[in-house]
Amino acid sequence: MKLKRFALALAGVGMLAATAAAVPATAAVRSDPAPAIAHPAESNLKTTPNTKLASGGCLQDVGFNTPTPGINDVLITPAKPPRGEWYAPFKFVGTRLNTTWYGVQTDAHFYYHSLFVQGGTLYRGVTYFDTEYARPTYARIGSGWTSFTQLVTSNYAITSPNRSYLYGLSTNGSLYRYAASGATFRALGHFAGFKGFKAMTVVAENPYYDTLLMTTKAGALWTVRIPTAASTKPILKLVRSSGFAAYESLAARGCGDRGGSLVTGFDNETDSAYQYAMSKFNGSATAVTSYGRVTGGTIPGTGIFPITGHWNQLVGE
Repeated sequence: MKLKRFALALAGVGMLAATAAAVPATAAVRSDPAPAIAHPAESNLKTTPNTKLASGGCLQDVGFNTPTPGINDVLITPAKPPRGEWYAPFKFVGTRLNTTWYGVQTDAHFYYHSLFVQGGTLYRGVTYFDTEYARPTYARIGSGWTSFTQLVTSNYAITSPNRSYLYGLSTNGSLYRYAASGATFRALGHFAGFKGFKAMTVVAENPYYDTLLMTTKAGALWTVRIPTAASTKPILKLVRSSGFAAYESLAARGCGDRGGSLVTGFDNETDSAYQYAMSKFNGSATAVTSYGRVTGGTIPGTGIFPITGHWNQLVGE
């Protein structure tokens, strides 16, 4: 049964200059707006911390940038083949890389926060969906991000101390880690040995480590556990040796109460997405079920990213 959505579509937001922050922008919403980013009731958005999603009715909300420029999303129902529901895009600034969109519902506001790169500059975006005028806002963080081909964020919000890490895959073959520090990010060093890697997403986040799911250019699928201890090296485990070379980006979503994940890969050459169900990650012992190509439309962008709640923690490894 088709889900009802209540989020607003945006229109008329201007371009963001690559070298300076833009002031908050507003755009009028049509009297009969087409839905866009998922409403909290449909995206398992939580206003209080939780460590797992409901075991039944798993859905994956995947966002993507559009060439207009804009942002759109597709709600994917797992099946063979998976069923996608595409919604109207809203205008956003042009982006080269996008991290997870985290939704927050308060008494006063419903908004998503994220990071994105335009050219070589990193920005923070906060998009409000709670008034007659949908309102994306942008804040410049800093330059120096030209060499990065992938950016992902982890967000541990269950217990103190909370933490937010940013991981970047660089063309120099290293994986960099940064910690949120006020309105900017503090470098925590880098790990060499990732020259052959291509796409990545976060599948686990807890007080002790983050786990990234990464593909190689040759098509292998790996988990990369990165302990929070500053001097500890990543632990890599091979999940599959081939079959994942086509994907330029990945998006993961926790599913069920046993640590399973829904993972969607995006193929830029065909503007298509493919979904997989994966058990709790355990190297080559991980169960991987291919659901196939997402039906219902195409993705006219260059990458995908997860859409989730701020307090929805990933427990995939």
